[in-house]
Amino acid sequence: MPDFDENIAVDRNIPAFLPDDAPLTILYRDAHIVVIDKPANLLVHRSEIDRHETRFAIQILRDQIGQKVWPAHRLDRGTSGVLLFGLSPEIASLLGRQFEAGTVEKRYLAVVRGHPPLSGSIDHALSRQRDAYEFQGEHSSQEAQPALTRYRRLASIELPFAVDRYPSSRYALLKLEPVTGRRHQLRRHLKHIAHPIIGDATYGKGRHNRFFAEQLDCHRLLLACTHLNFTHPVTQLNLAVDAPLTGKFAGLLTRFGWSPDQ
Repeated sequence: MPDFDENIAVDRNIPAFLPDDAPLTILYRDAHIVVIDKPANLLVHRSEIDRHETRFAIQILRDQIGQKVWPAHRLDRGTSGVLLFGLSPEIASLLGRQFEAGTVEKRYLAVVRGHPPLSGSIDHALSRQRDAYEFQGEHSSQEAQPALTRYRRLASIELPFAVDRYPSSRYALLKLEPVTGRRHQLRRHLKHIAHPIIGDATYGKGRHNRFFAEQLDCHRLLLACTHLNFTHPVTQLNLAVDAPLTGKFAGLLTRFGWSPDQ
């Protein structure tokens, strides 16, 4: 475990939020699709729940490339990383079917409370939920759906801070591979095994979230989609797109002596 100096300076010049005039990072673009690196705390599109919000990924990207776009899948507001759009409704629909069929390879990185096993699977059905941020008009239901997540622990650390009832606090970096695509699946599955994601205000632990915000200057959900692998709907070629960690997330890993490539 790397030495951890509680008095170490934090780089507070790394923005936690996307500035109002900042363009989105485009990871891939052709005549049919465009893939961006969505910042944390950015809605994909307008939501009745967040009427005060004025900036959305769809709107920013449309203005940036001068063309309408349609999302092929969803990322929670707090989650950053690879987000795929079609440049027509038909292309977005074809891409969306791949997600529904489970043929898209997805990889995420997350920082969680505690030290989970080195690897494992979370096979736990999840009740249907209405997404408060990204999709509207869908009725809530308690119907449970099969849900499967595979994970591998990449790194861990024990900090000399009594955040909870223990004299020290443990955290880990996980690589997550959701096999299914249920709403809030990763956040709910990590809560289910008692290793919630740091920064998750809904399913996480408030004491640990506050510790990261107040002591480590990290105010975001520590969950990022770093890799998508799918079939191009027109060329039928395999396409893999990666989004490296940046900003506060990357800075935190550096501070902990962690590597996302382990």
